Amino acid sequence: MKRALVFIASALVVTACATDPNTGQTIYGNTARGAAIGALGGAAIGVLGGGNDGRNAAIGAAVGALAGGAVGVYMDKQEAELRRRTAGSGIGVVRNGDQIELRMPSDVTFGVDQATIQSQFYDELDSVASTLVEYPQTKIDIIGHADSDGSESHNQDLSERRAASVKSYLSGRGVQGMRMVSYGRGELEPMASNSTSAGKQQNRRVQIVLTPVTQG
Repeated sequence: MKRALVFIASALVVTACATDPNTGQTIYGNTARGAAIGALGGAAIGVLGGGNDGRNAAIGAAVGALAGGAVGVYMDKQEAELRRRTAGSGIGVVRNGDQIELRMPSDVTFGVDQATIQSQFYDELDSVASTLVEYPQTKIDIIGHADSDGSESHNQDLSERRAASVKSYLSGRGVQGMRMVSYGRGELEPMASNSTSAGKQQNRRVQIVLTPVTQG
């Protein structure tokens, strides 16, 4: 069920895209935000956000929780800042309701079959980290994915190590560890066909999903 919901969410995001007139950056899903949320009934958001794993209470106790209309305003500001700071970096910024998803460009973030972040991507991740530090009232899920080359077990391990590398990097740049979890999906949730090199490149990705910490 979880796999299906995440795949549907990705498909809905991919089908709607535009260009931000201010930054020239590709915007995924904003024009279809209402339709996507309505179709999913909020279920996929809970899955992508990692569910109720105790972080909501821990973060709320440390920095406070958001309520009512403050949630949308807070996430709007964070989205705008992320778009500004990542413009031209290759990082995709996707808005799904009150969640924000960042997609790391695999061809720049990691070498082929590697889980060590390449040094040329440090500046981009630094920009992401500084924004996350400024907006502490969010949970952060870091999700690794792989293409279908190699065995399923190898790809699962690779996806987990890539997600863990991003988590470690962000932690080293001041993002609170209690806000973050990292995990891998291996090759099980492709967003493009693995029959082409272009599709495989899209599937070799890391997502960062930001979910607001809310009261209740």
